[in-house]
Amino acid sequence: MKIAIFSDSFYPELGGIQDSIALSARTLGGRGHQIQFHVPQASAHDFAIAGIPEREIDLGPNVSVCRYASFHIPSPTKQSRFVPPTFRRWRQVREFRPDVIHTHTFFGLGWEALRTAKKLHVPLIGTNHSAVAAFADYMPFARKTFAALTFGAVVRYYNSCNFVSGPSRSVIEDMQALGLRVPSDVVSNPIDTDVFCPVTSEEKRALKQRLSFSEATIIYAGRFGMEKNIDVLIRALPLVRKSIPEAMLALAGHGSDEARLRNIAKEGGLESAVRFLGTLSHQALAEAYQASDLFAIASTSETQSMVLLQAMNCGLPAVGADSLSLKEYIPIEAGFRAVPGSEEDFSSKVTRVLKDRQEGERLSAGALTFGQKFSPEAVVSRWEEIYARHASLVR
Repeated sequence: MKIAIFSDSFYPELGGIQDSIALSARTLGGRGHQIQFHVPQASAHDFAIAGIPEREIDLGPNVSVCRYASFHIPSPTKQSRFVPPTFRRWRQVREFRPDVIHTHTFFGLGWEALRTAKKLHVPLIGTNHSAVAAFADYMPFARKTFAALTFGAVVRYYNSCNFVSGPSRSVIEDMQALGLRVPSDVVSNPIDTDVFCPVTSEEKRALKQRLSFSEATIIYAGRFGMEKNIDVLIRALPLVRKSIPEAMLALAGHGSDEARLRNIAKEGGLESAVRFLGTLSHQALAEAYQASDLFAIASTSETQSMVLLQAMNCGLPAVGADSLSLKEYIPIEAGFRAVPGSEEDFSSKVTRVLKDRQEGERLSAGALTFGQKFSPEAVVSRWEEIYARHASLVR
């Protein structure tokens, strides 16, 4: 099949969604499908933030990338870009002759995807990666007015699609409550199970020594944003260290909340126990997981959390906030869910996992089994079925 993919978020912008979109395309291309991306032009600054050379991503011979002039817009990643729609870019897509169009955004290039699907009479698949009801929380004023306008626009957009997916049941139910009427279902994002995988006990010890991780290392990875509630993990650490003195917290990533988090650690006398690892490559992040003993996430804004699934596939038990998609993606056989915002409950559950070796091993095995469900092959097989089902439809 020929699949045209539109997304406002793409390489080199850092993020689990961006990674999963590229990984899915690479896997589809490897299976013989032809993929054509339509994404924003990135700047030298975007590549610098990611710490990678300024060149196009290589996803294999069957995947091509079309870039469009764009400008920077404020965002937590500091890499987000907006492509002003012309509603004429369907002419370029016409030469590709796609069987289906897949949009990962309802903004900017999402409008181009909708216009292109209508002009070329090609079915449109829409994926929403965000919790729509949470958008208004980021507005400094007029939240009710903004919410009403945003909810209506988002739902109208996705009701123009033939099929809509979300990475978790909470996302789908959120949209349905706001008026989504078209067929929809949960389709997970994939993780790179070749990179994020378990290691032997000997390899784990060697990694701990190289990274100077303790025998009770808790790790979090992702964007440092206020809504991620990383401060809860830092404040829970002293409570954990009361019974496990060697416990430490490793934080991988970057973001606008980093200075505040460093200050919280300093004020708590935890500078030696809280390690800020910076932005890591996939391989370095995998090694950090493999050298750790538990993954913790206190965020109450997750629609899936790719870092959680990556850590699980490295065999890490998880302790996360009992909120939104984390209710779906931290099953009882793989970890515990804690009261959102409660450092006491987080510390209690983290301590339980780290102190009880038998419990920790049971949860580690459960996490690995659960994580393997999200391999690129498994997820892409699902997409192949969805694409094939809609490819014969005429808009």
